[in-house]
Formats: sequence, structure tokens, C-alpha cells
Amino acid sequence: MAAPEPAPPVSFESALTELESLIAKMEGGQLPLAESLAAYKRGTELLQFCQAQLKDAQQQFRVLENGVLRPLATEDDETDERAR
Repeated sequence: MAAPEPAPPVSFESALTELESLIAKMEGGQLPLAESLAAYKRGTELLQFCQAQLKDAQQQFRVLENGVLRPLATEDDETDERAR
């Protein structure tokens, strides 16, 4: 009988914490093969969730300026502007 599917993460932080825990267990080398495979699968799911959350956060950092959506200026952009 297969183990029940783990619940989806509730937040970026909880997914990251779980991912870090899985990595530590896998790096310890003490997991049996079946558990290692399950941990790897769960880790890829958590990674995809975290990447999607980061992508969404990047979109939220866009600002409306003069009717055009554009990303917020970075420190490098400001340095380039001052050099001109």
C-alpha cells in the first residue's frame, strides 16, 4: 500500500523549511532507497512550488509608471543612470 500524498505547502516559508529538512536527511545517507526516492520526488514538488511563489512575488514588484508596467529599478540600474 502506497503512503498517502503529502499535503501541499501552505506558504513559501513552510515549503522551504520542509525542503531543507529533506535535503539534510538525504545528505545524511541514512534513508533507505524507497524513502530516498520519495524524498527526491517531494523535494522536486517543493522546489517547483517555491519557484512559482518567487515568480509571483517578482510580478508583484512591478510598478505602474507613466501607464507602463516595468520592474522596479535595481541598485545597478541606479548606478548606470548616475554614470550617464
